[in-house]
Amino acid sequence: MKKHPVNKNPRQNRVGADGEIVATPQRGLFYGNRGGQIHDPGTQMLHPTRRWASRQWICCVLQFKDRRRPIMGPGYTELFFLDEVTALAAGHRPCFECRRADALAFAHAWNGDGTRARAPDMDKILHSQRIDGNEKRTTKQAWGALPIGAMVRQNGIIFAKTSNGPLHWSFDGYVPPSDQTLNTNGATVDCLTPKAILTTLENGYTPHWHPSANMD
Repeated sequence: MKKHPVNKNPRQNRVGADGEIVATPQRGLFYGNRGGQIHDPGTQMLHPTRRWASRQWICCVLQFKDRRRPIMGPGYTELFFLDEVTALAAGHRPCFECRRADALAFAHAWNGDGTRARAPDMDKILHSQRIDGNEKRTTKQAWGALPIGAMVRQNGIIFAKTSNGPLHWSFDGYVPPSDQTLNTNGATVDCLTPKAILTTLENGYTPHWHPSANMD
């Protein structure tokens, strides 16, 4: 598996497919935020319990118009994802500023009828589907009915559904699971990806994968 460059002093700003924000040295291909600042700029530590500032959870590119800002400075909290599939599972959507083409494709796939969904409407629905109190909301789904790009959790392990079969997700990337780790034969699994995002995937939205998934 191709490894990311590592950060020897990682901050707590890496987001897993389960939505948890952790400190880990691996770096991802995308970044974003959750609508504002959820850390202390002085200590660069996350708030003890706060994990979002608003319903506007977005997924952005790493570079845009030569903009520069300090990581975990004032304004908002930068969060990083292995890839867009991970961000979608956590409940983030494409940013309309730095990823406009992807955001428009996502918004048009939202309803599946050719109309374009509005960002505030999507954010409201997504927030109700990704959060259960302070915990990640999951849904019971049949593995066979899930679209490519869905993320699930079974026995504490996270898997992605790809055109090459299920792959085990980690902050380093994807690897094939062992025969014993995921039952796909009629299995019902805990789906991490919100229902509305499952619909966008079913309607043809194609997310960006980490190279280890071999989806190109």
